[in-house]
Amino acid sequence: MESQIGKSGLPENAHRELKPGEEYHPVMPANLVFPEVTLWSVFWGLFMAVVFSAAAAYSGLKIGQVFEAAIPISIIAVGLANFAKKKNSLGQNVIIQSIGASSGVIVAGAVFTIPALYILKLDVKFFQIFFSSLLGGFLGILFLIPFRKYFVKDMHGKFPFPEATATTEILVTGEKGGNQAGILITSGLVGGLFDFMFSTLRLWEEVFTSRVVAAGEYLAEKVKLVFQFNISAMIVAFGYLVGLKYSTIITVGSLLAWWVLIPLVSYIGGVAAGSGTNIFATMSPEVIFRDYVRHIGIGAIAMAGIIGILKSSKIIGSAFVLAYNGITGKGKKDSSAEDIRTQRDIKMTFVVMFSLLTIIAIFIFLATGINITISQAVVALFTVVIIAFLFTTVAANAIAIVGTNPVSGMTLMTLILSSIILAQVGLTGKQGMLSALIIGGIVCTALSMAGGFITDLKIGYWLGSTPKKQQSWKFLGTLVSAATVGLVIFMLNSSYGFTADDYLINQGKFSKEQIEAVHNNTATPDLAAKYKDEVQKADPLVAPQANAMAAVIQSLMSPNPNIKWTLYLVGAIISILMNMIGISPLAFALGMFIPQQLNTPLIVGGFLSYLVGRSSQDKDLVNARHQRATLIASGFIAGAALFGVFGALLKFFKIDASLDIWANGSKGGEWLAIVMFILLMLYSAWETMRAKKEE
Repeated sequence: MESQIGKSGLPENAHRELKPGEEYHPVMPANLVFPEVTLWSVFWGLFMAVVFSAAAAYSGLKIGQVFEAAIPISIIAVGLANFAKKKNSLGQNVIIQSIGASSGVIVAGAVFTIPALYILKLDVKFFQIFFSSLLGGFLGILFLIPFRKYFVKDMHGKFPFPEATATTEILVTGEKGGNQAGILITSGLVGGLFDFMFSTLRLWEEVFTSRVVAAGEYLAEKVKLVFQFNISAMIVAFGYLVGLKYSTIITVGSLLAWWVLIPLVSYIGGVAAGSGTNIFATMSPEVIFRDYVRHIGIGAIAMAGIIGILKSSKIIGSAFVLAYNGITGKGKKDSSAEDIRTQRDIKMTFVVMFSLLTIIAIFIFLATGINITISQAVVALFTVVIIAFLFTTVAANAIAIVGTNPVSGMTLMTLILSSIILAQVGLTGKQGMLSALIIGGIVCTALSMAGGFITDLKIGYWLGSTPKKQQSWKFLGTLVSAATVGLVIFMLNSSYGFTADDYLINQGKFSKEQIEAVHNNTATPDLAAKYKDEVQKADPLVAPQANAMAAVIQSLMSPNPNIKWTLYLVGAIISILMNMIGISPLAFALGMFIPQQLNTPLIVGGFLSYLVGRSSQDKDLVNARHQRATLIASGFIAGAALFGVFGALLKFFKIDASLDIWANGSKGGEWLAIVMFILLMLYSAWETMRAKKEE
């Protein structure tokens, strides 16, 4: 049987809320069986998991950005199917994407925490990296399964799911072919080349700031007020898919942080200093954000998570009831749901059993793998399980709203809480840091997996895949990705290192003893001078998130930890107030936490979505334009992701493609960037308005 794909690709009600009594019928009808798990789909899924795990790990450690693997994997899967002339490949492509996309989420969980073990000079073993990623990934899958129906079916049309939307458009367009495939390919090339020209070729700057004019420079220096705008085609495309409502909330949250809180912190610092020195006077707005205001964002995310947990208490409760009924066999079985292929999950009995086995495995790993006592392992286990379970819905909610998982913020909160708890049971110093970071690694990977996997399941829901098959084979993708990530981190640390000193030792420039002599001021003048010269040329993998985690955990495990409770409290109160006036606290908190330049382009995309929706009185024409614009946005995201992987590979093989024509810190490079961005938006508008009703 061939999949039922109409002219518009997805059904008309795919992205809107359903009317009373209305049902959503996926592309692959629920009453028919399609090839999904085959030798072809499993092989290519695992192949993608290995390749993209290695690429994403390198980019995450080098520049702090992990590629969203789902989109490029989907494009490659479609291309392979077309090349092999495979029919009915849609279900198989979903499995390839689902298995392969394990790479990005496992990498995100690992690179945020595991390198911190090396940075802090702790004794790290390969099995510690592997099992923290593997067990965290398993936990994320198992904790999410009970919430699948709520997020993907019950809340249909209420969440934008931007990344899932883009990936679904790629898969369904690839199956359909024809004119829409041409639009996707063209926009992919345009968006990909656009981002490649500034990110890899360095033809112009990536971020436009208000510092390009004298007044903006003055405001940034004296008032700490700055405007920043990233011109990436990928980010503005996400804004279109998110829509005006959520993009506005996110951007306003960001502007509160950058245009109110940062100047306010600097001003109060000056008032408090009086005739003394204002420590904020010499800080840039970016430094004030990093060291102070971002912590308010973390507190806001944490409280938004708590609010989300309270609002989802019925859903969480039903998950426990479902688990209880699965174990005891009590309660009514939803046989109608089980009979529908597209609503069939792994049986709750197995979910509970596998969850218990995973929890037991985590306990054994904590007790034996990091050499702590049984009582300490029990405390650590409860910390992992409770935080991971409660924040699972937060991670899924964040991905559903904006396509970005605030996993680093939630992991930072996990590190703070676990450090306080572990210190109470006698785990401090190096052993405490090791334990807290391993816990953070497991939780971080679990939350990253939960957020990423809800995207896979939403894609499957729209297209008509069997959830049980997606869930079952996700474990194999996680296993392969965890092994690959562990090996890559292990090898990259041995080759490059995550600090300048490690890099110099690994490159054979100095011995460990020589560097210690330099730091102890016992080195000869010649050795000290040589070290000073070489350290400036060192090129380690900076692992920015892991370095931040290392700094936090080191201060927490010191005799007098410095925890910014007041800033967290301010953020928490902001989230409460947002919730009271009916604004999504999580979306607002994300804006406060994510750097301004990554938020402001969203509102441009959201505004374009608003204009398209009001571009004509003819509803059919508006619908055609929206579908075409969605394809263009999806193409931008896909192209930018693929060209980003290519750019990372060039850096990996030490091929310098940088031309630095206008990307050398000059103001001209910023003005050129905004001009090129305007041209990109004009192209998007022109391409969108070419839509016709029959499309």
